Amino acid sequence: MNKSLLMAAVIAAVALAACGKKEEAAAVVAPAADAAASMAAPAASAVADAAASAAGTVADAASGAAAAVADAASAAVDAAASK
Repeated sequence: MNKSLLMAAVIAAVALAACGKKEEAAAVVAPAADAAASMAAPAASAVADAAASAAGTVADAASGAAAAVADAASAAVDAAASK
């Protein structure tokens, strides 16, 4: 009877130890998720900055193209007037 009681205690201890390890693994995942989230914020900010910079560059290019079209139209009007 003592052996049966001892075996039951050992099995219960192993079962509790196994359950305890699962909870620790879940606790380790949470800090990893927090770290990933904290790293994602600066990356998103960098993407937003790059998009804003690209939008500014496109706006500058469009402005330059519009000025070139206006200059070409003015030159065409001047050429037509001089004939």
